[in-house]
Amino acid sequence: MQWTKCFGGTLLVILGLSLTGSSLGAAEPTWKVGTAKAVITPEKAMWLAGYGHRDRPSDGKLTDLWVKVLALEAADGTRGVVVTSDLLGFPEAMYETIYERLHKQHGLERSQLMLTCSHTHSSPVLSGALYDCYPLDDAQRAIIDEYSKHLVDTVVATVNEALGAMTPATLWSGQGSCDFAVNRRKNREADVVKLRQQGVPLRGPSDHDVPVLVVRTPEGKPRAVVFGYACHSTTLCGYEWCGDYSGYTQIELEKAHPGLQAMFYIGCGADQNPLPRRSVELCQKYGTMLTASVEAVLAGDLKSVSPKLKTAFEFVEVGLEGTPTHESLKADTKIHAMYVRRAERIGKLLDEGVALPKSCNIPVQAWKLGDQQLWITIGGEVVVDYDLMCKQKYGPKTWVAGYTNYVMSYVPSERVWKEGGYEANAFHVYGVPASRWAPDIQKKLTSAIDQLVNKL
Repeated sequence: MQWTKCFGGTLLVILGLSLTGSSLGAAEPTWKVGTAKAVITPEKAMWLAGYGHRDRPSDGKLTDLWVKVLALEAADGTRGVVVTSDLLGFPEAMYETIYERLHKQHGLERSQLMLTCSHTHSSPVLSGALYDCYPLDDAQRAIIDEYSKHLVDTVVATVNEALGAMTPATLWSGQGSCDFAVNRRKNREADVVKLRQQGVPLRGPSDHDVPVLVVRTPEGKPRAVVFGYACHSTTLCGYEWCGDYSGYTQIELEKAHPGLQAMFYIGCGADQNPLPRRSVELCQKYGTMLTASVEAVLAGDLKSVSPKLKTAFEFVEVGLEGTPTHESLKADTKIHAMYVRRAERIGKLLDEGVALPKSCNIPVQAWKLGDQQLWITIGGEVVVDYDLMCKQKYGPKTWVAGYTNYVMSYVPSERVWKEGGYEANAFHVYGVPASRWAPDIQKKLTSAIDQLVNKL
């Protein structure tokens, strides 16, 4: 009789849990999610982006390069599209073309489209970007233009595929940690291994958080995972295509979870490097370290994300300083061949009377997933200070992505702007006809982010 009472009580508890949990949960509004991916590894030999020392096009591959899409639809029908890519970054003109086509086809607004990249330095040069860095001939420019056009078509087609494959799903968020990123402005690469062995803390700010967004089927099977990390993808510097450390992480995750689509975006890692580096073995090691961090999140206590999505977007106009003259361009030509090509290009514009820009737009975006999860994006090569500032202001679980939508140059904080150095004024790499940003760049960006977050 005692057993019967116990069984009866247990049965009532089970029924109660069923009614308040999974049974009712199945009838409640849920997310709809679509995924798709496509290989974007160049079929022809092309110049690789990211290093000015390279002197020839590619000669093989270590891994394929991918574009991957996650399309989300909240319970009220609001949509958001995340694109991850094994690219250095989308140029502005390419972003505009992709946006215009998706806006026309699907009615997506700028705030609903998030173009991200891994910033791998083992990916191809794209049309209109970094041309001053390399001695490109007409044949190579034609190959770059051909590839870039095909890339735009592929991104749009992959987004179309994802939007056409929307099925019910649940979303979950979590956060891990991984510590191979090092502040490259404050630590000499040659000293890092020794300092770690001695237990001496490395200098300068870094962010070792690994934000993770998990998509599960209604049955609970992992369907997609989107994760980020604030670190340059510069482990490798050779002539073979490769997704760098995050490419190996995605391969490992998809192998461990058949049917999973693994997607990576780079955080605010403009002043962060994987150190030490320069070998395939180290690249694979860092990939495995990042895999372990994501796996720990997948196996841990994830937080459910309710099917709500709010999005906001703004172009932030920031002034430029140091408009070049014929005299300043001539003086720069003594530095590097890159400056010679830059001087020839900009000098021609000056001769033609073209008015050089006095400002440049930086795209800023904010998403709110569910009731709490905030996701902020900033265009350009963004230093880690912005990541840390956003987390301090909006909460430690805030996600911040750099290099998003398009990359026009490095984006320094006030601290980095005052310190000077490469990340403060590397306009020559991107061909910007100026010497640096105006000093109020951080003030303008953080003010815009605050306004977007308030809108949400």
